[in-house]
Amino acid sequence: MSLYEILGTLETGFIFGIVALGAYLTFQVLDFPDLTIEGSFPLGAAVAATLMVGGDWNPWLATLAGGVAGFAAGFLTALLNVRFKILHILAGILVAISLYSINLRIMSGPNKPLLQVDSVFDSFDWVGLPGYIINPIILGVIVLVFKLALDAFLSTGWGISMRAAGANPAMAEANGVNVGNMKLFGVGAANAMTAISGALFAQIFGASDAYMGIGVIIIGLASVIVGMSVLPSRTIFLATLACVIGATLYRFAVALALNADFLGFQASDVQVITAVLVMIALIAKQSGSLRKIFGKRGS
Repeated sequence: MSLYEILGTLETGFIFGIVALGAYLTFQVLDFPDLTIEGSFPLGAAVAATLMVGGDWNPWLATLAGGVAGFAAGFLTALLNVRFKILHILAGILVAISLYSINLRIMSGPNKPLLQVDSVFDSFDWVGLPGYIINPIILGVIVLVFKLALDAFLSTGWGISMRAAGANPAMAEANGVNVGNMKLFGVGAANAMTAISGALFAQIFGASDAYMGIGVIIIGLASVIVGMSVLPSRTIFLATLACVIGATLYRFAVALALNADFLGFQASDVQVITAVLVMIALIAKQSGSLRKIFGKRGS
């Protein structure tokens, strides 16, 4: 891999690191299998691109607006589950399917090119470095801010209540925690992060697309699983760090597989590579658990 390819892979890895943090919040902290991110990722891109192109919005504000839209999508999914008792997986599927049509409406078509508009990355042109160097640095700082913000939140009283609601809902309810409100806010916040990452992804690649959310749920889960396998931890700080590391390692593994000529993979094989990586990570993790069990029995 060339330096340009390495930096490009790192760039994409940081973007999906934000998705991984959102997946960690729903799947690990809240124990809420959320499929909404398949729709909230392109939703953030669609909202940001439309506001930047049609509304001449500041790219930072447009990206934030995309995050607000993503929060609304996640909030709706949790609302269907909490208030109307619809199964969480089904609620996520329903909202994600609806968002496909909504995204088409927002963009007035299947995609929205970002031509001749400034992106958040253009704000740093004064640095004088080429985009393939400065963009990964900017994204690295952004994902670090999200990671530290999530660490700080989960250490507050509200964050501890959310962790309790995910770990043991009945016990949390008995101690006065409103589990429903925890789900509403937590799933909304996770989708807000996913939507912001979608908005940044669109600005990096120059367009938003209604199909860009396909496979994002797998990428988020793969990042969390790979990260937790590489860096197992019981602390929030290391767990969120593992998510970011997992997203980066996942993108490098995909890039290496696609660049290995003897494997014969093509760009269209990304989903197969992802599935194989997740299976390997799960098998490795399960094997480690089995070794611990047999080790204890042997001793």
